[in-house]
Amino acid sequence: MSQTYTAVIKHDGPWWIGWIEEVPGVNCQEQTREELVETLKVTLAEMLEMNREDARKAAGKGYEELPIAV
Repeated sequence: MSQTYTAVIKHDGPWWIGWIEEVPGVNCQEQTREELVETLKVTLAEMLEMNREDARKAAGKGYEELPIAV
């Protein structure tokens, strides 16, 4: 299942900086726009997986996973 997120990016001096609007804590900086976009993708994927693992650990045993679309 593929999801779409929104990156806010800008060029600031020698750096490209960016954030993912929907996921707090996903922010990066790189020297090129292309590097920034790739780093944001990798960081977002890592953050989502970390959040999944944390949620599963917090749930303990006997939980149910339910897809929810908004």
